[in-house]
Amino acid sequence: MQWKFYESSSEQVDDGNNCLFLPSEMEQWLIRLIAWCSQYAIRKVQDNRECLELNGLHQLLVYADDVNMLEENAQTIRENTGILLEASKEIGLEVNPEKTKSMIMSRDENIVQNGNIKIGNLSFEEVEKFKYLGATVTNINDNREEIKHRMNMGNACYYSVEKLLSYSLLSRNLKVRIYKTVILPVVLYGCETWTLTLRKEHRLRVFENKVLRKIFGAKRDEVTGEWRKLHNTELHAMYSSPDIIRNIKSRRLRWAGHVARVGESRNAYRVLVGRPEEKRPLGGAEL
Repeated sequence: MQWKFYESSSEQVDDGNNCLFLPSEMEQWLIRLIAWCSQYAIRKVQDNRECLELNGLHQLLVYADDVNMLEENAQTIRENTGILLEASKEIGLEVNPEKTKSMIMSRDENIVQNGNIKIGNLSFEEVEKFKYLGATVTNINDNREEIKHRMNMGNACYYSVEKLLSYSLLSRNLKVRIYKTVILPVVLYGCETWTLTLRKEHRLRVFENKVLRKIFGAKRDEVTGEWRKLHNTELHAMYSSPDIIRNIKSRRLRWAGHVARVGESRNAYRVLVGRPEEKRPLGGAEL
């Protein structure tokens, strides 16, 4: 769910090297006012107490102008959305129906969809996936779509710097640095929350090996004298850095340590240490 905002009146300042966009004093006050108003509307929903609870915490997630409500049934969603609409109207905010979506999340891929949610004169489209804070969320809570999207974005970055990676006047160390600073962060965005299977790990390794072969080039065979592609073991020996899977696991551990230190009042900590109230279905979990 997203609120509508006014057009920006920021000033553009050129310092000789970069163009900076500085919000005017009036716009700064508007941002603070809108933040206060949004908090008022959100508290109205929290006071209703008819929300999905996880470890005693109501699942109403807010980041800037994005509001995410998690409920167990469509009726509660309609009630809380109606409360939010009324509270927003009281303080002059409007919910943007074009950017507000609904989605049913279930392990059952054949679940029947309820269709668009209608509240008053507004209709909110029901979707099978949507973008939230840059990551793709699907109705079966599977990250295959997100990993595929990140790899497509990584491929786009790779082809944008492909000539640099094959440029003979650049050192290999500089090319590796380009890979680590330009391509790898795009692929690994949000990887701290990924669950990986062997198939997903294989796809990520294939992508990294493709980039490394472009960086290190071909090798002349000592027996036949012909040029050939580097084997995976040779690539990893020349790369001399943790591969992409070890990088992901390292980031996940770092994120878990950060969440463990933030304190018991934070949502992420409650999810980390909490226990599900219901039993999970039969079958192995993804690791």
